[in-house]
Amino acid sequence: MANIAFFNAAAWEEKYLKELIKSKAAFNKHTISFHSGKLNKKTAVKAKKAEVVSVFVHGSLTNETLAQLPKLKLVATRSTGYDHVDLSYCKGRKIAVSNVPAYGENTVAEQTFALMLAMSRKIPESVNKIKQGHFDRNGIRGFDLNGKTLGVVGTGRIGQHVIKIAHGFGMNIIAFDITKHDELVKNYGVKYVSMPQLFKKSDVITFHVPLNPHTKHMINVNNVETLKKGVHLLNTSRGPVIETAALIKGLKKKIIAGAALDVLEDESFIGNEKALLDEAYITNRDIKVLLQEHVLTEQDNVLITPHNAFNTQEALERILETTIKNIEGYLKKRTPNRVA
Repeated sequence: MANIAFFNAAAWEEKYLKELIKSKAAFNKHTISFHSGKLNKKTAVKAKKAEVVSVFVHGSLTNETLAQLPKLKLVATRSTGYDHVDLSYCKGRKIAVSNVPAYGENTVAEQTFALMLAMSRKIPESVNKIKQGHFDRNGIRGFDLNGKTLGVVGTGRIGQHVIKIAHGFGMNIIAFDITKHDELVKNYGVKYVSMPQLFKKSDVITFHVPLNPHTKHMINVNNVETLKKGVHLLNTSRGPVIETAALIKGLKKKIIAGAALDVLEDESFIGNEKALLDEAYITNRDIKVLLQEHVLTEQDNVLITPHNAFNTQEALERILETTIKNIEGYLKKRTPNRVA
């Protein structure tokens, strides 16, 4: 009989998971527990008997945490990314790791265009005008997306949905990816180009790549000046894809006309300067990056949302459903969506 522990699930998620588990015969007779906090080295004692743990990205499954879980055989993360799990340690202990590879392709793509339209039509500025009692159009002239060149970095599942939407808006689409998809060229007129060409030609650039050594700081202080002057940037992938210092440099030099970011390089994010006085807060963080991000929040031409692109009811339900399928597969001696 397996001991299965879920961490960091909201009340509605716990209810939804329990209903899914109830409908699956494979979970009969197994011990199921839910813990509201994150799984880390301080809370690992709660899962000491667990054979399976399910966590979200906020968990910290370092070797120190995992070493306290002697019976662990499966980590089922409720996310696509798994950089919060020490895969090397798991490999050494033969602990399987499963993820949720697909749940929000259309969801993130829709948020990408929500941000793009917010920038192009100056939606936040327009709303603020009315709230301040000004019913005029001074300073809120936007620009058409139709006819503009959109540079899509990463043409995986999310990037492909972005391309479909962009085609509907009448945008010219160029893309960069190590894997080229012929159907995108045929059906949507996508032209694959090199990264320097994409930077040079794009009116709008949007990023849809995972974070790895090859994608970190794709835009950096050394290449930001190669961007087309007046470009607008969107990032709904991972924060470190764009170097914060490069973004500030581009904005200051008026190379970048605007940016919309659902992710930041350091998502601990300082909303209050007093946080800088908290030693525990700043430990293991790059203070310079934190200060730069604080500067970004004060820029009129920068929109920042709190890593919310995935956050729709439908997408979250798909995450939970896939997680249960992953655990169910493990209980049946076959683990789907295994990354390690």
